[in-house]
Amino acid sequence: MEDRKLTVRSVERALDILLCFTRNVDLGLTEIAGQIGLHKSTVHRLLSTLEERGFVTRDKSTEKYRLGMKIWELSTHLSQSDDPATLLLPAMEKLRDRLGETVSLYLREGNERLRIQAVQSNQAIRRVAQVGARLPLFVGASSKVLVAFATAEEQAELLNTPEWSSIVDRSSYMKQLLDIRECGYATSFEEREPGAAAISVPIFNRNGIVVAALSVSGPVNRLSMNTLDEYAPLLVEAAHDMGLMIS
Repeated sequence: MEDRKLTVRSVERALDILLCFTRNVDLGLTEIAGQIGLHKSTVHRLLSTLEERGFVTRDKSTEKYRLGMKIWELSTHLSQSDDPATLLLPAMEKLRDRLGETVSLYLREGNERLRIQAVQSNQAIRRVAQVGARLPLFVGASSKVLVAFATAEEQAELLNTPEWSSIVDRSSYMKQLLDIRECGYATSFEEREPGAAAISVPIFNRNGIVVAALSVSGPVNRLSMNTLDEYAPLLVEAAHDMGLMIS
């Protein structure tokens, strides 16, 4: 029984190491050990095993680690029905071509939103959205959509976290959430990035559960409030069609 516990703990620690790379492309031994709170000798042993199996690779010139090809090999076997980033990409490209702006897809993970897919605008001046970026949930159009259409229990949990309580005025924020639920979309103007504007709508699956947020973003000189209001029904229509693709 004790051996089994040690084995499970080793698996958990190895997974914690891999999760460190959700925020960074490459990391040194000391950085990884600091992030997961383990001694460097323990982390080095686990990294050696992961490297041997191809899940991480080490740059011998910098002694930094990054994800290995085995991760990408596994990702190629994701079922499209389970991978909205792949499944919804053609529809996102179609929306980008129709509106001419960058289109992004977000999921909620804990107190953050994760950009799992993005189709960049073809215009010379554009907003470039990086896939894999993790962003706070208390600011931005997509964040507000994901919170607005969450359950009351989830909203209360988010609003009571320490990083929110000192930043967000609860009463005004809750009013925003009610307005978003009523109109069906959220907008933002330079809330997170200077010069950037965005509009976002929820994507519901066939069971009526919000699974993602669909967003269109670009420079504020092209995306005025009137323009975003004009885009809203187009995004709602696109999100409805995307939702029918998700089980």
